Amino acid sequence: MKLLLFTLLGMLALSYAAEDYIIEEEFSNISCGSSIKLKHGSSGYRLHSHSIAYGSGSGQNSVTGFPNGDDPNSYFVVYEAFGDKQCRRGVPIECGGTVRLKHLETKRFLHSHLHTSPLSNQQEVSCYSDTLSDTGDNWKVVCLGSEKMWKREKEVRLQHVVTSKYLSCSKSHQFRHPIPGQLEIVFDSEFAIAGASTASADTKWTVEEGIFFGIPE
Repeated sequence: MKLLLFTLLGMLALSYAAEDYIIEEEFSNISCGSSIKLKHGSSGYRLHSHSIAYGSGSGQNSVTGFPNGDDPNSYFVVYEAFGDKQCRRGVPIECGGTVRLKHLETKRFLHSHLHTSPLSNQQEVSCYSDTLSDTGDNWKVVCLGSEKMWKREKEVRLQHVVTSKYLSCSKSHQFRHPIPGQLEIVFDSEFAIAGASTASADTKWTVEEGIFFGIPE
């Protein structure tokens, strides 16, 4: 009886896996207020942060690539750009639009500046301030397809507005203690300068998991 039950459960799981996952059109956009996880294209790691600060550079909260998709510290909430009026929850983000990404757990914004990253000596990316915000928190959504809106499971690049560089990471730069195996998140200076094909692969991101809202009436 147990064997039959396990067999039936296995067949059921396979049948679900074989079906295509359909995203309802109403919830296909990334919108203001969405809580999202960003999956890195070439590594499969999720953009991640925590209360662990950099030991050098800015000393702000570190931002890493995390190998597992189920960690709650990989959620970021989509906000309007610094300097813009507050956006309504559910309003889709246009390709070419500018947003801020607020780490759900620590309440700090994804941020950059001219500090040097600890492993690769590129431009550091951090999460900074749970009370203040500035233009260093602004990110342009660069869509790579023909979409007019930022869509789930569609590749984008995130360009830091102040420095014009692109959010990136590589498996070549992994932290050890106290966050072993997590990847360094930086800006890809090669792509920003030359558009190198190898570098461009490291600047692609998709929204895989998250909480999404329909367009408000």
